Amino acid sequence: MSESDSMARLGTPACLAFPFRVGAAGPAVSRGADYVREQIEQVLFTTPGERVFRSEFGAGVKTLTFEPNNQPLWEVTRRRILAALTAALRGEIQPSGLDASVEGTGERIQVVVSYQLASIGVTQRQRFFVGVIDRG
Repeated sequence: MSESDSMARLGTPACLAFPFRVGAAGPAVSRGADYVREQIEQVLFTTPGERVFRSEFGAGVKTLTFEPNNQPLWEVTRRRILAALTAALRGEIQPSGLDASVEGTGERIQVVVSYQLASIGVTQRQRFFVGVIDRG
């Protein structure tokens, strides 16, 4: 079975998109694997304590902007990301198929998250950046 066939099996329930936005047709929606990727983005960039009723939610990677960019920070951040994603995405991804890597150079930190969708077993890999991004 191809990956596109597997993605079709995921179904298409409509969920509110992240970041939340409203257009002429109403609120934007996401479906399937896009929705899971948006959830991962929410977890990564939400600082613990930021949500009133879920104070433990989030990995807080945007706070890394003010930390030294070195190996010990990357390992602590990696563990924090894995714990936060495992808790927040229970049922959406396979915990055994979840992995993260954190590396940095200069003023930029790169977070790579690979995960396996629980419903269909397809592995996805997403890359996120924190800090200065060269758009040149």
